[in-house]
Amino acid sequence: MTELDVAQLQRRLADFAASRAWEPYHTPKNLCVALSVEASELLEIFQWLTPEQSARVMEDPDTAFRVTDEVADVLAYLLQFCEVLGIDALEALAAKIDRNETRFPVPDGTRG
Repeated sequence: MTELDVAQLQRRLADFAASRAWEPYHTPKNLCVALSVEASELLEIFQWLTPEQSARVMEDPDTAFRVTDEVADVLAYLLQFCEVLGIDALEALAAKIDRNETRFPVPDGTRG
């Protein structure tokens, strides 16, 4: 696999869960809860850091590993959540960006 895409990753996650008979537990509610827990674990890393410390978090190899690992967990649960509910994550994001561009137009004179 040289180029990763969302569908490939979702298939791998589904196969991983299926081979362990975890599908009954992968309900929208459970996946949403798991997503929240993993996001909280990511947040915990930053909890008491100053803004300056948080900007340098990837400089420490151990902390960088923890951040990267938690990001992976968050993304995995988000992709599984989207798969179960039939949401195209990239399409949803593109539509949200479109709406935000309309809701929050660039002020005159600030566009580069």
